[in-house]
Amino acid sequence: MKAAARQKVASLAFWSIIVACVVLGLKLVAWYVTGSVALYSDALESIVNVIASAAAYWAIQVSYKPADQDHPFGHHKAEYFSAVLEGVLIVLAALLILNEVWWSWQHPAPLEQPWTGLAINGVATVINAVWALTLIRTGRSEKSPALVADGRHIMTDVATSVGVFIGLAGAVLTGWQVLDPALAVIVALNILWQGWHVIGSSMNGLMDRAVDTQEHIRIRDIISANCKGALEVHDLKTRIAGRATFIEFHLVVDADMSVGASHVICDRIEDALQAEIPSVRVIIHVEPDDEAKLPKGTTAVPFA
Repeated sequence: MKAAARQKVASLAFWSIIVACVVLGLKLVAWYVTGSVALYSDALESIVNVIASAAAYWAIQVSYKPADQDHPFGHHKAEYFSAVLEGVLIVLAALLILNEVWWSWQHPAPLEQPWTGLAINGVATVINAVWALTLIRTGRSEKSPALVADGRHIMTDVATSVGVFIGLAGAVLTGWQVLDPALAVIVALNILWQGWHVIGSSMNGLMDRAVDTQEHIRIRDIISANCKGALEVHDLKTRIAGRATFIEFHLVVDADMSVGASHVICDRIEDALQAEIPSVRVIIHVEPDDEAKLPKGTTAVPFA
């Protein structure tokens, strides 16, 4: 990855910690002012945001380290560990919220200064929404799972905050105080679902998930357009590790072709893939024509 892009991702990860702390402070004030268990649940999720942002910053720093003797394929998967940790913390936050709901039902209390608390929480929600969109957009463009996971979690926090705002406003206007703990339960269930989704997506990355079908077809097209002189391509395999995409395939050439000539074809294919796919790693295994899987004389797209 280019130095500028790397600096951009690292900078966003660092500022994500600062933003998470500011939002947490605002939400804690909103909870303190009102005593609302729903606002408490919203603030508790923001505590998770602070921890998760710090973990994401660490993971991104590690993932940018170059390959070394102990990690010859690089450190790209470090970001997945951060995302898994975030998912676990989300689930923990949901369980803590449910515990607080139980206590609230056992010891009901009226809300204090609800509109002041909701106004403060609303400011925190706007900040979160803008930041979440920034993280998701940059994370996707730079292929950073940690930034995307952090952004999605914050966006879940935004949805939760909007729901809490509407529900608490309704509770104040109608006098139905039971809406406060009921909203907290909904928040907890939503957080549990999001935590499961974050963990599942990260585990797919750790299990060497292949690129999606559309990207696979694009890779085939790039190889086909730049393999002039070869007879066939087969056993194409891909895997994603953070920002890096690993591509491996067998290239069949005429048995009488020189090593130098086959190397020229390989270089042409690698250059084309690197021009189209950021952070790509290509491994090509050259084979003689007796290893071909297609019938001799085939002139179609050389993929088996």
